[in-house]
Amino acid sequence: MDTTNPINANARAFSADLDIRITDSSLRDGSHHKRHQFTREDIVSVVGALDGAGVPVIEVTHGDGLGGGSFNYGFGRTNEQELIKAAAETAKNAKIAFLSLPGVGIKDDILAARDNGGQICRIATHCTEADVSIQHFGYAREIGLETVGFLMMSHTQTPKVLAKQARIMADAGCQCVYIVDSAGALVMEQVSDRVSALVAELGDDAQVGFHGHENLDVGVGNSIMAIRAGAQQIDGSTRRFGAGAGNTPVEALVGVCDKLGITTGVDFFKMADAAEDVVAPMMPSECLVNRDAMMLGYAGCYSSFLKHAQQHAGRYGVKTADILLRAGERGLIGGQEDQLIDIALELQREGSLESA
Repeated sequence: MDTTNPINANARAFSADLDIRITDSSLRDGSHHKRHQFTREDIVSVVGALDGAGVPVIEVTHGDGLGGGSFNYGFGRTNEQELIKAAAETAKNAKIAFLSLPGVGIKDDILAARDNGGQICRIATHCTEADVSIQHFGYAREIGLETVGFLMMSHTQTPKVLAKQARIMADAGCQCVYIVDSAGALVMEQVSDRVSALVAELGDDAQVGFHGHENLDVGVGNSIMAIRAGAQQIDGSTRRFGAGAGNTPVEALVGVCDKLGITTGVDFFKMADAAEDVVAPMMPSECLVNRDAMMLGYAGCYSSFLKHAQQHAGRYGVKTADILLRAGERGLIGGQEDQLIDIALELQREGSLESA
């Protein structure tokens, strides 16, 4: 990968030595799988292990970003600002990133996260709503933060549409725009086509990244397709610790990159140890590519819906997979978790009518 291209004032040159920069999202996306119950001790142990393995960026926040603790998303066990502070105090080399969703997190949350040691502000919108992030990027840059933009549910739009949305983010001050496969629905060329469109649109104005999920078991392959299409930043989670079937497993991604000659700066063996000895013991269960998780990817359903759908399925006596399939048919997006209850009740009524 050519690392000699000039980077303008908006884009962020992270290293002259790395081909890609990996961000580990175990302590943010993994919050969904753990139902937002991270403790300070969890953060310290995971950050210590990942930092020791050479992971350059570690994301820490409530699963739904700053201010995400709510009845809709679920309340966190520990104040997220305390978690960010613990991460920043533990990391010796890694940068600490945090997520913010416009309409959920507010200006004061971003400032507090910076003051507690956060260095990278990742701002996420639905992939057709980049315009709602303009003020957030401007403010984050104003207070000295590196900025990353998330185009969530990127499988729902064409490469051309996504490129236009990426331009909005870059012009607002975003230094890296991500194709975010929130549903784990994209497959191979569907990833590279979207990444290529963003690379062509943004040029040296901003970098391009990719955030994958394992719902169809192609997270690593999709990430390699993204890299070959020009992505310079890639997300993953140790041992897939994330929503749905989890994210691209960082330890496996690093191993594959080593074999392909893609420099990540991450030690494969230390990552394997971190996954097995540190992250796995704190997970409530393994993140599996099982029936329910596959339905997320197949139906194009937001990955963090899984735990909510399972809860409602048990309460109303219906199948989780049926809830997710209908949610996908209706095109529900992040933030519409409450509608899963309506779907469960509909399925319950339909089942009652069939048995009557």
